[in-house]
Amino acid sequence: MQKEGAIRIPSGCAISGVFSRSGGMMNGEAIIRSISTMHDRSNGLGGGFAAYGIYPRSKDLYAFHVFYDSVRAKDECEKIIMSNFDVTIAEKIPTREMPEITDEPAIWRYFGLPFEKLLKDTRLDEKEFVARFVVKVNTQVQGAYVFSSGKNMGVFKAVGFPEDVGRYYRLEDYEGYCWTAHGRYPTNTPGWWGGAHPFAMLDYSIVHNGEISSYDANRRFIEMFGYKCTLLTDTEAITYIIDYLNRKQHLTLEECAQVIAAPFWSEIDRMTEEEKKKFTYLRNVFASLLVTGPFSILLGFTGGIMALNDRLKLRSMVAGEKGDMFYVASEECAIREMEPNPEKIWAPKGGEPVIVRLNEGVEV
Repeated sequence: MQKEGAIRIPSGCAISGVFSRSGGMMNGEAIIRSISTMHDRSNGLGGGFAAYGIYPRSKDLYAFHVFYDSVRAKDECEKIIMSNFDVTIAEKIPTREMPEITDEPAIWRYFGLPFEKLLKDTRLDEKEFVARFVVKVNTQVQGAYVFSSGKNMGVFKAVGFPEDVGRYYRLEDYEGYCWTAHGRYPTNTPGWWGGAHPFAMLDYSIVHNGEISSYDANRRFIEMFGYKCTLLTDTEAITYIIDYLNRKQHLTLEECAQVIAAPFWSEIDRMTEEEKKKFTYLRNVFASLLVTGPFSILLGFTGGIMALNDRLKLRSMVAGEKGDMFYVASEECAIREMEPNPEKIWAPKGGEPVIVRLNEGVEV
């Protein structure tokens, strides 16, 4: 298995994203060009993309993207899928042969909904049922890995440079209103297909540049609530934290950011009494979900995107706008590759989320 090189680039990894507030559809060409401008921030051990709005004909069905290492793993996983979901489509994900992409697993996708009887028997809502299914497959079926599980969205990732991964998956054939991308420079884990970014759970997807020092504390807490961090990767833990806080605890995304990148106690002391009460509550109740260390993340979700820096801005992140378009990336050059003349360019403040959503009334 390939390992990272002897030279370590502490600020390595590249992230990029583009979002249309009006729901305008874009193919994958622009985001591939954008992430390729930051080629030197990755080392070929992982690249990937998340796209939203790409499955309009099956938008009400969960789309599962799955890696298989063997025929046995595929057979075993498909038995579980077919016994839990009314599957209408099961097919290989289209790819093209490329010398730059090697050691490919079998890559399949399935579209379906949980059987109503199982939802009644388990007394679970759809999303919780799907989340538990994903955890079950990824922890119990050796050689199978569900890497995407949302509706009308999909993750595409591999070992390789991101521009090659994008061509490999033929992303020019997909159209979405939101795209995120990642070029990986692993610092603590080997490069393999499942370990590439984005990481996803349901319709949440995360691309991440950084290295969090709170991984063990975050992992121990989140695993008390049914999640299993099987990949020893901090980005996986961040994805589950977002799912837990937003979906299960019903915190707003702004509040999620205030937990993950909580202000320092010295800042809280200077707040108004009302603000002090709120931030003290979040820091105390979710103390183990504070993410420490350098990071910049992009969260994709149905209908929106969130960009977030760590509290000290130890990783670069630049945002831009033109008309109804929003852009964000590790470097300004990646934004200008998509939009040469943005109306506004700025560096978001540390710990303050930039959240962009579809315009009111826009349906995708």
